[in-house]
Amino acid sequence: MLLIEYPKCTTCQRAKKWLEENHITYTERHIVENNPSYDELKEWYEKSGLPLKKFFNTSGLLYKELQLKDKLPTMSEEEQLQLLASNGMLVKRPLIVGEELVLAGFKEAEWAEKIK
Repeated sequence: MLLIEYPKCTTCQRAKKWLEENHITYTERHIVENNPSYDELKEWYEKSGLPLKKFFNTSGLLYKELQLKDKLPTMSEEEQLQLLASNGMLVKRPLIVGEELVLAGFKEAEWAEKIK
């Protein structure tokens, strides 16, 4: 499992604690120092079955500064993926990536159901 996280993010810290408590092995990746690439994001988006909007950190400052709430609906999938790949702070975190699954954000019940 690959955990893409931002160390100062409290939700990421809770997710890591949950993974450790449930004895789930994972590799950490700092989302700002090693931002997901366009190809990774495209693959994860397709594997996840989630709407692309779920990959955006809608509560982040950068999302708000760029007024993406208004812009995303008119952007193509390609443009959205390019934008996500341009800055890790735009990407919803934590992201957990396994062979068969991709989950964006930490919801304990969802993780418990899909990871175990």
